[in-house]
Amino acid sequence: MLHHLWRYTYNTSKALSLEQLTRWGLHNVSVVRNASTPELYEIAAMDPLSPDPETRPGSISSTGAMVAYSGRRTGRSPTDKRVVFDEQTEHEIWWGNVNIPIPKRSHNLLEQVALQFLNTRPRLFVVDGYAGWDPHSRLRIRVFCTRAYHALFMQNMLIKPTNEELKKDFSDDVDFHIFNAGPMSAPKLVEGVGSETCVSVNLTDKKMVILGSQYAGEMKKGVFGVTHYMFPKQGILTLHSSANEGVNGDVTLLFGLSGTGKTTLSADPKRKLIGDDEHGWSDNGIFNIEGGCYAKCVDLSYEKEPEIYNAIKFGSVLENVEFLSKDSREVDYHNISITENTRVSYPLDFIPGAKNPAVGGHPKNILFLTCDAYGVLPPVSLLTPEQAMYHFISGYTAKVAGTEMGVKEPVATFSACFGEAFLPLHPTLYATMLAEKMKEHGTKCWLVNTGWSGGKYGIGKRMSLKYTRTIIDAIHSGELANAEYDNFEIFNLQIPKRATGVPDNMLHPKNTWINKSEFDKTLRQLADKFQKNFKKYADKATSDVINAGPSI
Repeated sequence: MLHHLWRYTYNTSKALSLEQLTRWGLHNVSVVRNASTPELYEIAAMDPLSPDPETRPGSISSTGAMVAYSGRRTGRSPTDKRVVFDEQTEHEIWWGNVNIPIPKRSHNLLEQVALQFLNTRPRLFVVDGYAGWDPHSRLRIRVFCTRAYHALFMQNMLIKPTNEELKKDFSDDVDFHIFNAGPMSAPKLVEGVGSETCVSVNLTDKKMVILGSQYAGEMKKGVFGVTHYMFPKQGILTLHSSANEGVNGDVTLLFGLSGTGKTTLSADPKRKLIGDDEHGWSDNGIFNIEGGCYAKCVDLSYEKEPEIYNAIKFGSVLENVEFLSKDSREVDYHNISITENTRVSYPLDFIPGAKNPAVGGHPKNILFLTCDAYGVLPPVSLLTPEQAMYHFISGYTAKVAGTEMGVKEPVATFSACFGEAFLPLHPTLYATMLAEKMKEHGTKCWLVNTGWSGGKYGIGKRMSLKYTRTIIDAIHSGELANAEYDNFEIFNLQIPKRATGVPDNMLHPKNTWINKSEFDKTLRQLADKFQKNFKKYADKATSDVINAGPSI
């Protein structure tokens, strides 16, 4: 039966020809292309162990989700990402710690290692799908991999073509190829390779090679990075944000790093979800880049996140979780013995009320969410287009760091465009596009602090989720757009004097501090951190944008 399952798709209309496979350097005759979810479950159940000795065999959870393990790598490896340096990319790419160059000859060697691995495995999975719900600009992506869990993951995360679209758009070549040979280590002696893991991207030849990591998120974010390079060439701004839509068709984009509440605030029962993580903004409006969601599972419960909890069923992929007991197969979401980065992938239509197709009009509001653990930023402030560019490039939040001695202090975290790790081009390019689109479509941008009030972490309290939701409701209703404003010192932000349902004294953070001089000192310290961070981008920023930041 297994022998039959490996090969039968090769003789159907779903198969790729030997000529096509040979063109990509592949000659594995056991090809499984665009398999159904039940087929992938069956194959996963019978899969031999990965060459990685630390990879465990998968199973099925009590709710029907596929459970898989990624081995040694349980998260992305950004320091192991490489971009081919050639005549095309030399003057385009934002070279540095985010985009580390690798010679083309080295990439070609890595590709040959990957192809050799793919050709010698018991079966080769092929997944075809789109990146982008806008039919006028979507990219055709083809993934080659050797694990059923990777195939199901990408079938969830890419947008699934219809049978007619497969025949029309995927019968021959596509826009980008991913060769996932993650169970095979990268050869360290190749120039430009720093470890046994290497994710090498050739933007000119439109190929990506994955070696030494079986973490499925490398494929997802690899595609996202490619859209950050290819979509702007079409005038499309790529955004690391969530998006939802009100009953009147008004679209809101929500940006925020980990811990800012983006996932929670995006799931608004009064609004339809367009997407939770990756979007494009074209001349037609907003569209989701993905066909699914990839959510964190740590401490997940029905009470906290009912929509995500209920989405974990047949067709979902749970990654690196443990069971409460082997007999029950009930997942222990509090168990982080493998990793804190436990994840689940599921199709977008597993979320009740999600839009299908996942597109919307031009956004009316943009929210930059920040968890300010210093407790000095206002709960909400209105940004000018120049300030929007500055804070978009800054991508600020603050986290609470703990040491072994128990000392805890806020730590400022900056990530350009709220997703620096995925930017192949200079952040100012994306910020300029953002400001232009805001001006063209009359979009308002707001800085929303979901962090501390009344003092920094350890003294003040976390901003009430109730008040944050009330503020966002006031943004959506138009109340704050028509409010009277005061100027917030140092950062020169416009803060509303009143917001229905929110205590007036909360709107200016200094009012909530007992020690006013300590507030002034902390505010200046945070402003100094902003200024020092922005020096990295000042060479490509205009004076208007630089001056839109805090002044001490």
